[in-house]
Amino acid sequence: MFEHTKYSLLKVAAVSGLLALMAGSAFAAQNTEPQISNPYSPAFGHPYRHGAVPTRAAHAKMKAYRAYRVEAGAATGPETLSFGGGIDGIGVTSGTPKVYLVFFGSDWGNQSTDANGDLNFDNDPSGAAPYLQELFKGLGTGGELWSGTMTQYCDGPSVASGATSCPSGAPLIGYPTGGALAGVWYDNSQPSPSAASGAQLAQEAINAAAYFGNTTSDSNRYVQYVILSPTGANPDNYQTGGFCAWHDYNGDGSLSGGPVSSPYGDIAFTNMPYVSDQGSGCGAGFVNGGNNLDGFSIVEGHEYAETVTDQNPAGGWTNQTGSSYNGQEDGDECAWISSGQGASANVSMGTGSFAMQSTWSNDTNQCEIAHPIVQ
Repeated sequence: MFEHTKYSLLKVAAVSGLLALMAGSAFAAQNTEPQISNPYSPAFGHPYRHGAVPTRAAHAKMKAYRAYRVEAGAATGPETLSFGGGIDGIGVTSGTPKVYLVFFGSDWGNQSTDANGDLNFDNDPSGAAPYLQELFKGLGTGGELWSGTMTQYCDGPSVASGATSCPSGAPLIGYPTGGALAGVWYDNSQPSPSAASGAQLAQEAINAAAYFGNTTSDSNRYVQYVILSPTGANPDNYQTGGFCAWHDYNGDGSLSGGPVSSPYGDIAFTNMPYVSDQGSGCGAGFVNGGNNLDGFSIVEGHEYAETVTDQNPAGGWTNQTGSSYNGQEDGDECAWISSGQGASANVSMGTGSFAMQSTWSNDTNQCEIAHPIVQ
């Protein structure tokens, strides 16, 4: 009895200490975005950072918070995703996904083209540019089923807000048969901002839409633009912000730096820093020891998956349980798993093998690195 009481008192003291630490930390500032309820999330107080990939250190703090917090019970489970009803009629990429890679700023250096037709740059120490081009060429090829997990999610008027599964006939996320890469642009018109704001990144996505001729709402409906900053840059102060990347859309008035108006309809984009500058904190060597490229495919794969399942955040599929998981997307639920079910792993595609993280699957109630295509 004495030992049990002693253990209970120690546990209460530990919980009290953790809560006191959070209350006194910068993370415990007033939250301006209610759906992000974990105070250690890099999106806490930054409502434009949708699906932010936390650094491994920030993720550990988020997990500790969940372990001590009493979760609000939900019949569907604390990690189940539900449909947000769509924003501007957009919930998911209910068509074949198209990805445009934008190399933002003349700091990438001189360009050349390799034997695969990929752009290469002489200021790309990790070789991220050709690697990401081959990744998006490879999605939907070689029988890869990493993309299959996303095909279970849907949108459309037949899908009720709050639904946790899709009714028959609802438009599903498309499988990227033959690859998702739709175009590449090197915008070397000026140097990349040293610390681009969300608004500057959104404007670059609009510039890219114009460059690629996507100048109507329809032409941007199933599209995402990946804004890749060069080595040494610090977009949205990611080096101290506790995150590795995030995604948003230009219609979100909460963007850092203010709203950005697009003449081409809603435009989905990702802030993708040069994550190998942050080493293992943003995934370098996470699957393949010593490989700086792991972080690029794990982090950007996370954001790609979250954009196709929640294209106009939070109108697509997010966690709405009212718990500390609130606001998380399919990639957030499965970030930085190193062993067991849903562990990050190499995924084979027609263009090679790429380190990828798993994503959340409602129909199997777990993180999946592969899933049959739903049609």
